[in-house]
Amino acid sequence: MPTRMLAFSLLLAVSCLAPGCHGLEEEKVISLPAESDNEAQMTVADKDAPPAATESVISDAEYREIAEEAFIYGFPMVMNYGVMNEYFLNPDSSQYKCPINQLFNTARVYTPKDTAVVTPNSDTPYSFICADLRAEPLVLTVPKIDPKRYFSFQLIDMYTFNYGYIGSRTTGNDGGTYMIAGPSWQGEKPEGIDKVFPCETDFSLAVIRTQLFDAADLENVKEVQAGYHAQPLSAFLKQPAPESAAKIDWPAVDEKAIKANPFAYLNFVLQLCPATGPAAAEKDLRAKFAKIGVEAGKPFDVDKLTDAQKESLAAAMKSGMEKIAARAGSFGKLINGWSIGAAFGDRDFFHGDWALRAAAAKAGIYGNDAIEATYPLAHSDAAGNPLDGSQHNYTLTFAKDEFPPVQAFWSITMYDGKTQLLIENPIDRYLINSPMLPNLQKNEDGSLTIYIQKDSPGKEKEPNWLPAPDGPIYMVMRLYWPKEMPPSILPPGEGSWQPPGIHPAD
Repeated sequence: MPTRMLAFSLLLAVSCLAPGCHGLEEEKVISLPAESDNEAQMTVADKDAPPAATESVISDAEYREIAEEAFIYGFPMVMNYGVMNEYFLNPDSSQYKCPINQLFNTARVYTPKDTAVVTPNSDTPYSFICADLRAEPLVLTVPKIDPKRYFSFQLIDMYTFNYGYIGSRTTGNDGGTYMIAGPSWQGEKPEGIDKVFPCETDFSLAVIRTQLFDAADLENVKEVQAGYHAQPLSAFLKQPAPESAAKIDWPAVDEKAIKANPFAYLNFVLQLCPATGPAAAEKDLRAKFAKIGVEAGKPFDVDKLTDAQKESLAAAMKSGMEKIAARAGSFGKLINGWSIGAAFGDRDFFHGDWALRAAAAKAGIYGNDAIEATYPLAHSDAAGNPLDGSQHNYTLTFAKDEFPPVQAFWSITMYDGKTQLLIENPIDRYLINSPMLPNLQKNEDGSLTIYIQKDSPGKEKEPNWLPAPDGPIYMVMRLYWPKEMPPSILPPGEGSWQPPGIHPAD
């Protein structure tokens, strides 16, 4: 039976993570060489250890202020751990992909049954790898790929920073060999490695997207995916493997436990994020968090807090979630009902703006840098009224030759406005994208109208139908590798190209 996974659910009204994925025979796992069994045990947040911050040494107001900041800071990190647990740590999860340090290919696009990540992309079959970088780096090999086919390896650390890219835009389609190195690795770039990507955290996620042109193209995508390889550096160099890193006692992702004590999960994640290198800038921040017991590897026993601390903690969680929700609804510039902004990037991009990082995760965790993919978001029509498929039918019309200016491709994906998940519909269509253009019907003046409604607009218009939910609508436009020269959507919200508005059709 599927089990609902709420990564950092707390008071999460929209960004709940849930399971429901069904496995297909086309899915393959590419295994790495077996690691040594010489593993030490590392137990996380010992339940018998003394609780942290059980006596009030700061005022209630300061306790609440610190707790709110820690909540906002930790929101995406714990949300990320929840996905990591579902995908790579819990074989009983319906969302499970493969063990850590193995590369997994999904030879299909996502459907409503894929619910571990909100606002999932249904354009590109995904591949994934969760890398343990503690003992040694991981080497990724990419085959030569048709220059017409877009692909990208998005490298994400435990902070949810995008710290590097391999792909069409950055490294090209001629293939190559790349290395991901953790914070403890020291050394020169090995021979045969094209580029080294330093990661701030002990674990890293790679989200791999491979463009699918149409259903008939799936076998070609499988062939490309089969060329993706991952192996430890020692295997790449044909040298003995180093001693294995300590074994981790991974905490289960439990909805009740997360709601009751999110800070315990944050304390666990923090020990995988050493405050070294660029993260050394966080030392003062972490010292502040430690005043209330938010500290790497330490237990956080809510039951042993004072009544005043419990009250402050609950208030901080509530106000923190409200600030995240408000920021998620306000970042970017509103243009014709579409919110356009940049919300994803590396450490330098966020520059300590933890509310923006949390809001980005709430809107759709693992989003790309704007230069890799820009995401106009729509909850409202061109007049600013909420989109609701139970109340209206809508149209979206691109004028002749005014499609989104991209180097790769673009899409418009429909989601349930309440869950931010793909919706079931009678034609199993979750998006309309540029590869579909030859099969769409143009208007007499060369423009293209997309019909957005819960019921079919009729057989004649059905090729242009984007099925909507019977209720609130959430739409995401994905512009992969947007052009930088005008007309362009870049810089996000300031570019010369603007998406057309969504209008009620009735």
